[in-house]
Amino acid sequence: MTATDETPVRLTQFARGGGCACKIPPGELEDVLGPLTSAAPVPSRAPLLVGVATGDDAAVVRLPAVEGGTQTMALVGTADFFSPVVDDPYDWGRIAAANALSDVYAMGGQPVLAVNLLAWPRDVLPFDLAREVLRGGLDIAGEAGCHVGGGHSVDDPEPKYGMAVTGLADPARLLRNDTGRPGLPLSLTKPLGLGVLNNRHKATGEWFEQAVATMVALNREASEAALAAGATCATDVTGFGLLGHLYKLARASDVTAVLDTAAVPCLDGAREAVRDGYVSGGTRRNLEWVTPFTDFGGADEDTRLLLADAQTSGGLLVAGEIPGAPVIGELRPRGTHSVVLA
Repeated sequence: MTATDETPVRLTQFARGGGCACKIPPGELEDVLGPLTSAAPVPSRAPLLVGVATGDDAAVVRLPAVEGGTQTMALVGTADFFSPVVDDPYDWGRIAAANALSDVYAMGGQPVLAVNLLAWPRDVLPFDLAREVLRGGLDIAGEAGCHVGGGHSVDDPEPKYGMAVTGLADPARLLRNDTGRPGLPLSLTKPLGLGVLNNRHKATGEWFEQAVATMVALNREASEAALAAGATCATDVTGFGLLGHLYKLARASDVTAVLDTAAVPCLDGAREAVRDGYVSGGTRRNLEWVTPFTDFGGADEDTRLLLADAQTSGGLLVAGEIPGAPVIGELRPRGTHSVVLA
């Protein structure tokens, strides 16, 4: 397929995957990273507070206090990019930017600087489309109060876009995935189903406004609400699905997460998309990965797939109760399984 003036360009047709469903499978990624987690600390004036060991959403270092001062800040760093998740270039740019900024919010930080990451098939797709992608990213960064200070681009057969983002946080008030404790409720700030609706969009061209609206929504207010409620444990729900990210949180915090499947919110049309088979390979790999560590109870296959659905720019999963977010479960003392469906 080539782009011409007469043929509307469907960006998703240039992508093997789409959005966060194109991530390297979590099990394979952990095999790669495992030997690196025990590397000796690097001598630095900025001690590492959060690194690769717990698989958290971003890296965090403590900045040294200004000479003569006592106040310290934490620097939060992350990068995220993916192939087109929707056909509209402006919306793709907005979604990718919101998704990249989310990692900073998931750590309790505020993004202050982003740089673009762009891969573009320059001989196939017109640069007018790339400009729209970048405009979408710029608008979302502006909404977040985050500067966009340039970036990096390469010629690539598959279009990809995202951002590397730097944020600031209070080192004493971070949100981490390894600080959950028994007795805390679990709250989810966005509904599930983004992956299957995006997959249906890619296959059929159907447009799902509710999915786009959810993906472009910043997690800023959710992060601020979590901090205001005194939460210390959170993660965002993206490519590994709710079950994958919940498992990582439970494992890092050495607890068992009990999930009330009936309380988990889903987007309109999501269950129908699962029923009709619009399930990505990434979602199936997520489910395969968490199965040995999960007690599924009586949950049927469609429910399991939806809970493992690879989200793009999903919400925050918070160990704590925050206004406006449904409570979907709780943390309990470590048991036989890391995740139990109730």
